[in-house]
Amino acid sequence: MLASGAPAEAAPKIPKFKAPKTFGTTFQSDPKHDFTKGIHSRRNGILRGWITYIRGGVAEYEPIKWKPAKRTEGYFVGPPEGSAMAYASPIAKDVVYLSAFGCKASMSELTTTRNSSLGNKRCSRSTLIKRHGKSPIPSLITVYKGRIVKVQEIFTP
Repeated sequence: MLASGAPAEAAPKIPKFKAPKTFGTTFQSDPKHDFTKGIHSRRNGILRGWITYIRGGVAEYEPIKWKPAKRTEGYFVGPPEGSAMAYASPIAKDVVYLSAFGCKASMSELTTTRNSSLGNKRCSRSTLIKRHGKSPIPSLITVYKGRIVKVQEIFTP
């Protein structure tokens, strides 16, 4: 029994991974990933992507890229229809979820810093599952040891 009240198995320290460009215009490569062996976890690191489906605590996600547009700043797009560029990983019980829109269901509170489009409001795992299970939201998704350990939303105007 631990006197500190901490869980018996402490969360592993997550290494510092190099983040991709938030508004990168190419899909991030994963040269060691074999997409022909079915959908499975991405290697350790940070993926600019979005979660497309959640079931039983496992999220399916895919890479995204920024597509500049003529009449607007641009928008994010996923891989072409029929592409096999998808991953699936369990969402860690102690996932760090940093929302760009606050934790309320209305998503009315913008929570990014002045110089960044990245969310900084920590919300619960259940909020992550409810929100990202409904529609894809551009995010930086950190995977470590086969689990999603951090999701940081990207605000797009």
